Amino acid sequence: MLDKTNRMNFLLDFYQDLLTGKQRNYMEMYYLEDYSLGEISELHHVSRQAVYDNIKRTESMLENYEEKLHLYEKFSKRAGIIEQMETVIAANDYQGLESYIAQLKDMD
Repeated sequence: MLDKTNRMNFLLDFYQDLLTGKQRNYMEMYYLEDYSLGEISELHHVSRQAVYDNIKRTESMLENYEEKLHLYEKFSKRAGIIEQMETVIAANDYQGLESYIAQLKDMD
């Protein structure tokens, strides 16, 4: 569950501008602020099922955006390469940095 929460938080960061205010609000409350479906439904005066349906549809939308745009995938790859670069720097093997820089350039 924590992996899904982290993934949704990243997808929300990347694609939140593509969501409606209501979708963004429900997702932030559920994933960032850890509100329950019942708490969100009470605050917005809608049924718990309506909140659940909205969140599930929004999750699906975020996954579809990621399938098309790959922003989270590219971010994850860059983070991995940077971590490897930090290891190379710590070992004072600066010649190894060239291959990592090339990988970063090839990503775009």
